[in-house]
Amino acid sequence: MAAVTTPNGSASEGSAFARSDEVAAIRERIDHPVIDSDGHHIEYAPIVRDLLVEDTDPSFGKEFDQVIESSRLRRQIPGEHLRAAGATRSSWWALPADALDRATAMLPRLLYDRLDQLGVDFALLYPTYGLLVTGLPNDELRPALARAFNRYAAEAYADFDDRLCPAAAIPMSTPEEAIAELDHAVGELGMKVVMMNGAIVRPIPGLEDRRSARFVNGVGHDSVHDYDPVWQRCAELGVAPTFHGSGMGWGSRVSTSSYVANHIGNFAAAGETACRSLVLGGAPMRFPDLPFAFLEGGVAWGANLFSDTLGHYEKRNRSSIEHYNPNRLDRARLEELIADYASPRVMARIGDLDTALLMLSDADEDPAGIDEFAESGLRDENDLVRIFTEQFYFGCEADDPMNALAFQTDLNPHKARFQATFASDIGHWDVPDMAGVLPEAWELVDDGHLDLDDFRDFTFGNIARFLTAVKPDFFAGTVVETEAAAFVKTARRA
Repeated sequence: MAAVTTPNGSASEGSAFARSDEVAAIRERIDHPVIDSDGHHIEYAPIVRDLLVEDTDPSFGKEFDQVIESSRLRRQIPGEHLRAAGATRSSWWALPADALDRATAMLPRLLYDRLDQLGVDFALLYPTYGLLVTGLPNDELRPALARAFNRYAAEAYADFDDRLCPAAAIPMSTPEEAIAELDHAVGELGMKVVMMNGAIVRPIPGLEDRRSARFVNGVGHDSVHDYDPVWQRCAELGVAPTFHGSGMGWGSRVSTSSYVANHIGNFAAAGETACRSLVLGGAPMRFPDLPFAFLEGGVAWGANLFSDTLGHYEKRNRSSIEHYNPNRLDRARLEELIADYASPRVMARIGDLDTALLMLSDADEDPAGIDEFAESGLRDENDLVRIFTEQFYFGCEADDPMNALAFQTDLNPHKARFQATFASDIGHWDVPDMAGVLPEAWELVDDGHLDLDDFRDFTFGNIARFLTAVKPDFFAGTVVETEAAAFVKTARRA
């Protein structure tokens, strides 16, 4: 790739931020751009606060201060009261202490100048502090803060959009608030990527004042709201739903003392919740041309959910479930077998056979609830294969060795190949050195788990397909416009 001139007039190649020999060697081996599907920028909080107050009033600024100071406020709760208060251990010391990497995540022009050093041509950037927006319980602060964070991101990165693309935070507690912010962030601000939470923590009705009384609700099956209008609006605006939710603070990730205990697997749990809800709720079948991405949890959970859902569908679809219908039980044959093989103790209670057969095999099951796949719209196994291999995308951090599973078709049912996308997670503690991210991803090639075609899909092809599926001109005006257009045209023709 030729040297890129930054908005301030400096050339990024040949600058003080030179590529390491390792990154240079990788870039010489590949003939395609590298797109980072999930980097992070760190917002300059005082400016976000200014924008929030500008759009609302000073009282919202004080509430924002409480969000920023949440760690300090949590420490004021006596340890024995943490559980009742629903105060679990959340993120701490989660940002780079290296001055260059911290500044890179905070300052758009610096990241722009360092992209070539990282071996990245184009990067999607998700919020850091803005990640909190989609999970805030305050119904007034949440949409107002989303608007402020999105204004900040759109304005801060406006001069760097040929290589950097910030994502808009879209609160999802109700379809109405989601659509309102979609219209603002995408329709008015022109943002091209959206970040949603597909696992909403809601208060149990009647216990709204008890922070510890919450349940997790998806955005498809069993949701308290119909989110189809949101998916329809995404299609109309040309943005694909991207889920970047957290599973910390619910399920078994509720430690009051260990962030590590709460963080391990939390993104996978949140992604799995959203994905399972969408599949069983039928959204992918009703919107077959709309892709969905699940970020930062890797692809292993997706492969597991695919195989598990497939197994359940094979044995519990409307036709197959009849194999277990208690009304089909040959009672006479069963009684013969009992008479021949049962112990004296069982024979002494043979008059209670009806009771012995009842649990988990109730013949009076409501017929209306027997087909648990009716809402999904699935017609056969091929629909599941299509959804998981063509419509779903899985964001994978560079250092996750399980990324290889996406390409190991011999291990996956129906020889499925999943659309894993390379994600750096720069800006967060997961990345000790930003310049080492691409080499970490390349380790799967060195170890023989990915070939060069796999690596092209992982770092370029899959995310290019995702972003252009509903917005064919997504890369217009970017440094990868030509390569992306040629690749997507070839891939679709094939």
